[in-house]
Amino acid sequence: MPYPTEHTINLCGRLLRLDRPIVMGIINATPDSFYSKSRVEASHAISQRADEIVSEGGKIIDIGGCSTRPGFSEVDESEEMSRLRVALSSVRRSQPDIPVSVDTYRCDVARMAVEEYGASMVNDVSRGWCTMPPTPLGPDEVPPMFSIVAQLRVPYVLTSHCSTLSGMISDLALAVSQLRSLGVSDIIADPGFGFGKTLEQNYSILSHLEELEALGLPLLVGVSRKSMVTRLLENSAEDALNGTTVLHTAALMSGASILRVHDVRQAVEVCKIVEELKQKRAIPI
Repeated sequence: MPYPTEHTINLCGRLLRLDRPIVMGIINATPDSFYSKSRVEASHAISQRADEIVSEGGKIIDIGGCSTRPGFSEVDESEEMSRLRVALSSVRRSQPDIPVSVDTYRCDVARMAVEEYGASMVNDVSRGWCTMPPTPLGPDEVPPMFSIVAQLRVPYVLTSHCSTLSGMISDLALAVSQLRSLGVSDIIADPGFGFGKTLEQNYSILSHLEELEALGLPLLVGVSRKSMVTRLLENSAEDALNGTTVLHTAALMSGASILRVHDVRQAVEVCKIVEELKQKRAIPI
């Protein structure tokens, strides 16, 4: 059972320790997120959701204005910005002290969120390529989002679309080298469950997640109510909480540092239980 390295990330001057796992709560400011109960668009609903995340123990709020679910309909950049401006301003009024991550694969949107609203992290599911589905560049080309994050000086969630663990480690290692060369110091690795992977590949990667510790990065896992739960159990996103909790437990036992979730209270409880188990296992009997 891996024990997390004592990683820290710098969120606009505030150091957040990741020696114990934390929970990132999701706010989807979109009308088409795959989990309908997570959609919040009106300002008051966004504020209520932010209050709920904080009250249930979430340490970061991840806000997105453009769905990237399978088969999503891409919205133009101005619409994504408009949605995020409403969401970011609502969260800032309601919970001014909570660190905010912006979930976007567009450079100008990331810049707007950080510079105008003080977002303290960029969560980019495109692996820096700024297109969805991703259009990979050559191995010597630097993805455009990498340069933007370096300029903004905020932590970056680096997502992999590789379908095998060996390919993922090689690809992420290359990306980390490029980011480091630009001066990006706070990098979080996301295995990208549901992105470019079959059901079997998702479970294979999760079952060997501890091998990603070779990268020396904190790991973010986002499996909440995703199709790797619903397809296996033959249910819907609305019925996927129990399966999600099982996957969260497995991810934490394998060294995950951050859980990105819809159901914050339940994920926080999983973190507490797994940490208690790890502490007890470290004590000889």
